[in-house]
Formats: sequence, C-alpha cells, structure tokens
Amino acid sequence: MTSLWPTQRFLPGIATLIGLTMSDSPLPAANYDEAKVPRYELPDSLTMQDGTPVESAKDWTEKRRPEVLELFRKHVYGRSPAKPSGLKFKVIQNDDTALGGQAIRREVLTTFSRKEATPEANLLIYLPKNTDGPVPTFLTINFDGNHTVHPDPGISITRSWVRNNKDWGIENNRADKRSRGSRRSRWAIEKILERGYALATIDYRDIDPDYDDSFANGVHRLYPKPKPDEWGSISAWAWGLSRCLDYLETDRDINAKKVAVMGHSRLGKTSLWAGAQDERFALVVSNDSGCGGAALSRREFGETVKRINTSFPHWFCDNFTKYNDRVNELPVDQHMLIGLAAPRPVYIASATGDPWADPNGEFLSGYHAGSVYELFGLKGVGVAQQPEADHPVGHHVGYHLRTGKHDVTDYDWEQYLNFADRHLK
Repeated sequence: MTSLWPTQRFLPGIATLIGLTMSDSPLPAANYDEAKVPRYELPDSLTMQDGTPVESAKDWTEKRRPEVLELFRKHVYGRSPAKPSGLKFKVIQNDDTALGGQAIRREVLTTFSRKEATPEANLLIYLPKNTDGPVPTFLTINFDGNHTVHPDPGISITRSWVRNNKDWGIENNRADKRSRGSRRSRWAIEKILERGYALATIDYRDIDPDYDDSFANGVHRLYPKPKPDEWGSISAWAWGLSRCLDYLETDRDINAKKVAVMGHSRLGKTSLWAGAQDERFALVVSNDSGCGGAALSRREFGETVKRINTSFPHWFCDNFTKYNDRVNELPVDQHMLIGLAAPRPVYIASATGDPWADPNGEFLSGYHAGSVYELFGLKGVGVAQQPEADHPVGHHVGYHLRTGKHDVTDYDWEQYLNFADRHLK
C-alpha cells in the first residue's frame, strides 16, 4: 500500500455546478477543499493479492493484470458477455461527397442479436478523402444522437429515446431535424479529418438507455437480469464500443490496429473501461471522467462513490454499492484502471471549472499508473505535480488541465490529435 497525503496543487474552478448542489439530498455537501481530503492509502498496482511483488512486464501481463481486471469486474463495473453470435453489420449509407467533398460519410446499421425486436444501433463514420491506405480512427460515443455532432443533413436522425429539449428540436422524447449539429462544438470533425484521422461515433442510448429500468431495455434485455457482479450500463456501453470495433476490423478504409477510443464525462468512464477490457484499442482517451473514471475514489473530492451510486444506481454493478461508506476497503482504485491499458498510451483531460470531476484526482491516477508503464520501459506523465492550466504533459500517459468548464473543446481535440500523432502515426 502506498501512503499518500494530498500535497499536489489543485486549481479550483466553479465550486457550485448546475445540478450538482443536491440541496434536497440527504447526502452531505460535496467537498471542494483540498485540505479536507482524507488521508488514504492506494492499493499497490505492483503487489499481487498474495503479496508477491510484480517485477517484470511478463509478471504484469500474465499474472497481475488479469487479477486487477477481475477485481474491477467483480467490485466496480461488472462482467460483460462475450461477442454475440448473432451480431450483424450492414452499410446503409456511403456518400463520398460529404462535407462539401471533404469526406466520405458512412453509416453502418448494427444488429446485436438474431432475436425478434433486437436492439439496433447506427454507427456514423467520417473518412478523410485522398488518403494513402487505411486510416487511424477515433471511435467515440455520444450523448444526443449522431445527427447532433454536425449539421450535415445527410446524417440519419436518431430513433432512440432522448431528453426533451425544444431548443434542440426534441419533443415527445423524439429528435427531429432542428437538433442537427446541436453538439457540433464538441467534435472538431473537420480538424480530425484534416489531420488524417477518421471519426466513428455511436449514440450511447442505442446500446443501453441511461436510466434505472432494472435492465429491461437496450442490449441488457437480450440477457438474463444481471447478478450483483455483472454488467451495469457503463459496462454495456463499453461492450457496445467493442462491437463497433468488431465492425471497424472489417472496413478496408480503417486501420483497425490504430483505433483510439474516446469518451466524455460518464462516457469517459466508459472509454477507460472499454480500453481496459479490450486490448484491441490502440489508445484510450478520458475527457472529464471523474468518479468511476480517471479520478481516485479514495480522495472523496467532488463526486464520491456514494453519491454516484445513489444518483446513478444503474451505471455500475450492484457490488460497488458495498463501498459507499467504506471506500478504503475497495481492493482497487482508478490508477489501476489506467494501468490496465499499459503499454498502450492513455490520455486524461480535466477542466479548471469542473471540480465535481476532481481534476487533481484525475491527474494523480495518471501519475500513479506510471509504475506499470515503467515495467515496459515507458514513461508516464513525467511530472509529480498537476501542471498549470493549458500546459499538457506526459509521455505514454498524457494529461492536461484545460481552462473552462465540463465540456469537450477544440483545445482538447488538439491535444488528443497531437498525442495520437506521436503514438499512432
């Protein structure tokens, strides 16, 4: 166990965020004071459960990594089923004049099972034109429908249940053309294409609806109700990303050995878990993922394990709730989740105006994952203290603290593309 005291600097942002004050909740007010972070000890990534030290990359790969992965499955995210035998893909659109001739727009209908009324999902892909061979790709998962990532009129409008928002053209829980491009600022599609990458994205609700429905909808309905150590929604979304990668492996325009998985907020938690489980992902990106994502649980800063399990009981496996009031008994912490990606590169991003996600805790996870990367002769973040805002750091573990709020911006994408250039090109 590594004894720690919170000495790293945290750049505070807005202390109260919309929807996060929980004034009507029985839970105590969230802690945003670094001085009130409790003393804690992190589980040692390089000590096996029987006390044997991990001394080599082979020890990690063959012994400790499977052990850590199993602990996360049992106590945090839950086990997911294997690739289904009835999985099917059908290209339903392929337009090589998209975005004024800059790109190829492709849509792939994914069918998860041969059963009647099986869930179906649309994977949207933008490919750069005039490239030399298959291209590296960012595979992302979005909140509000593929059609919201760009105003391109050729994108099919989501058929999923969505939040009512008249400004975005969403009424009666169904989207219409008024919501096209409503999330464009988060996706930097033209920049991604100009840099020689493809972008593939899927609506997370096409995989599993984001509400507590006793796992009766989405891909969960294809399987028996989960046991306490089986998949919640985050695992289901991660499972769906792996199914998207199954398709990308069949697409001759995609270099499937150079696919980066990326997500924001709860979907940043998802991208980290997808990358931990599925070693086919070549690079992993977490944007503002917070508790249950990149942030250390034991710091109890901003959102905590108890808060997240109370507000979103469907995200994790039921076993995770056992640690609501005894987080220090959890046999893992999130630095070990980052370490599960090694030796593959991971990028972690935070924002100054997002204390709910504990930016310092996100940095510290990346920092403490460095011991695993060192087994492979690789460097982690390369610094011992959280950097100043807008000063990216890192080697095989990248990190930046961006000025601004809980969001994805062009600045974030610029860092992800620079990081990908170093490791995928």
